[in-house]
Amino acid sequence: MADTYDYEELGLVAGLEIHQQLDTENKLFCACPTERRDPGDAAREFERYLHPTRSELGELDDAAIEESRVDRRFSYLAYDSTCLVESDEEPPGEMDGEAITVALEIASLLSMRPVDTAQVMRKLVVDGSNTSGFQRSSLLATGGAIDTEEGAVGIEDLLLEEESAARIEETEAGTRYGLDRLGIPLVEIGTAPDISSPAQAREAAETIGMLLRSTRSVKRGLGTIRQDVNVSIAEGARVEIKGVQALEDIEDIVRNEVGRQATLLDIRAELEEREASVDEPVDASEVFKGTDSGVIGDALEAGGQVMAVRLAGFDGIVSRELQPDRRLGTELSDHAKRHGAGGVFHTDELPAYGVIESEVEELREAVDAGEADAVALVADGPETAGTAIEAVAGRAERAIAGVPEETRGANAEGTTRYLRPLPGAARMYPETDVPPISLDLEGVEAPEVLTETVDRFEDLGLDRGLAEQVAYGRRVEAFEQAIETGIDPALAARTVESTTTELRRDGVPVENLDDSHFAATFDLVANEGLPKEGVPEVLRALANEPDLAASEAAERAGVGATDESEVEAAVAAVVERNADQVRAEGMGAFSGLMGEAMGELRGKADGEVVSDALRKEIGKRTE
Repeated sequence: MADTYDYEELGLVAGLEIHQQLDTENKLFCACPTERRDPGDAAREFERYLHPTRSELGELDDAAIEESRVDRRFSYLAYDSTCLVESDEEPPGEMDGEAITVALEIASLLSMRPVDTAQVMRKLVVDGSNTSGFQRSSLLATGGAIDTEEGAVGIEDLLLEEESAARIEETEAGTRYGLDRLGIPLVEIGTAPDISSPAQAREAAETIGMLLRSTRSVKRGLGTIRQDVNVSIAEGARVEIKGVQALEDIEDIVRNEVGRQATLLDIRAELEEREASVDEPVDASEVFKGTDSGVIGDALEAGGQVMAVRLAGFDGIVSRELQPDRRLGTELSDHAKRHGAGGVFHTDELPAYGVIESEVEELREAVDAGEADAVALVADGPETAGTAIEAVAGRAERAIAGVPEETRGANAEGTTRYLRPLPGAARMYPETDVPPISLDLEGVEAPEVLTETVDRFEDLGLDRGLAEQVAYGRRVEAFEQAIETGIDPALAARTVESTTTELRRDGVPVENLDDSHFAATFDLVANEGLPKEGVPEVLRALANEPDLAASEAAERAGVGATDESEVEAAVAAVVERNADQVRAEGMGAFSGLMGEAMGELRGKADGEVVSDALRKEIGKRTE
């Protein structure tokens, strides 16, 4: 999608927060494993209600206050590996040493300065994603930088913190989380607000992601890395966009947020010209007695009410598009949904949804709305309708002021939705259960950067594309181990990349294969005479039965070292079956018969050995 904005003129300022899970043996504050579990494996479930707490100065965070207004129950799936730290029933242990070492390696790659002493802090979180009601986090390094085509981007801080619990599902009562993810070590890397275009935001995220993978100690796969983007324009406001999962979405997210803020500023100017205002909400239930609207009628029949608010001067503006398929009315609806309502109706879209013209006219009369005004309404239970319409009115008032500071969530379409107010300093306070740690930098070295790894693999004879596949792939360690034992680099690279891809396409569960399976298979090649043609079949057998020894897998697959006489006999049988073709074509029959001969031997012999035997046998028949 081509850019239609002049970002310099609009005064775009953006920054990134990259969250990456570390692939350590233990969690950050306990000895529990960091492997993810299936929710069906849960051993028990318990419930909690969480409430905001005050900072050391007695302050309450705005985001926590709003979250606490939503009375929700949180339930947690615990596993046979879940400990008392994870369920917040005993104090945490010290920070994991392996996680600290990996984090300091990352800091070195980013040219950052480690702090002398790491102090663990509590970050208030009341969305249920932490059983304690806060996340533990510690600043480890500051002051780095990366290069992009549009200039340097500063790295302000690197924090080591515990991952939140995994959201499993939303229920009518609240949210269910899984504790298998809670406590996995996570680094948070924050850039300076040096990013001035969507393309630069993506490039910066790609560069940081490459440096993270260079450690070979970060988790891979969906959900293991998340990008948050902070965006503002001149006269706009800082908006934090949470949970951008894919790098390719970053450009659309930044571009659409710029457009949203620019449109909100245009709306502000128009509302100022109209002298817009927002009234107090009123009960408009009488208007809809006997209505044909299913949503409104169902709410009233269940003992609910219709709450409405006059938005003076808003006519035609509530339906104004802010992002693709998202309007100001969608923003009002987001706020209503945060308080349990299903959404809002407004007069820019009515009559519709079973609401007829006469009801719209009566609604306008009930709130004293004129032609230049809009009316928004919420139909739900009395308490929900009341809090939801107040939230709608509050958002409309902020539209008069311009662009509100807030935290928003990333949607799959490259748009965003309202989540909560922007958190402030009141959500952070010291963790008293974990003592400060003096950082020991001895023995911490920056690992080889992946771009350098690609160059090194090219020097081994791999073409650039294959070298990048291996270096950036998940099985680079298996490749490195193979070439250290003398395996041909081309064979090792094809095996860990192309062969596993082909097996996956055949439905083979290659996710069951670990580095030890590849090492054992390559050992058969190096020391037991397994032809390279037999490697895929051994891996297929090991993937289906991971506990098999490689030698047993080779035997079950019917591949392995074959003596010369067996190869010659198999080749002779193929040539005999095709004697007429050989007499007619001579050596021209070689290509067709080679495939048949290899199929006959089914990976029991190296291709070069079969080729030599076939040429020899054809030669005998054509002399």
